[in-house]
Amino acid sequence: MFGKRQPAMETIIGEGTFFSGELSSKGTVRIDGALEGRIRADCIIVGDSGTIVGNVVCRGMVLGGKIEGTVHAAELVDIKANGSLFGEVHAARLAVSEGGAIEGHSYMNKTKETQEKGVLPFPSEK
Repeated sequence: MFGKRQPAMETIIGEGTFFSGELSSKGTVRIDGALEGRIRADCIIVGDSGTIVGNVVCRGMVLGGKIEGTVHAAELVDIKANGSLFGEVHAARLAVSEGGAIEGHSYMNKTKETQEKGVLPFPSEK
């Protein structure tokens, strides 16, 4: 999916769960509940019932739910048919399935430096 083998699922925020704050993981994070704040992980999967309000930094992401904020991905952002992103996406590759939505701006980062960094530090807040 992301060029390399996807890391093991390490963190799950289940449906009906609300998390507020900053979450950082070296592995894969799956969100089926709600997260408000900032998240940084190698791979992020947002299920159909998942929502994020805040900024995201990752190597790759699959979005089936909803994000309001800015996404920085070193490799791929894959927006599925039920997925929607309201804000900005900065990624080397962007895929949007029929029915998926982006309302905002997308920026394609194809620099070698961005792809080599993998999981990036949180960008400075505006």
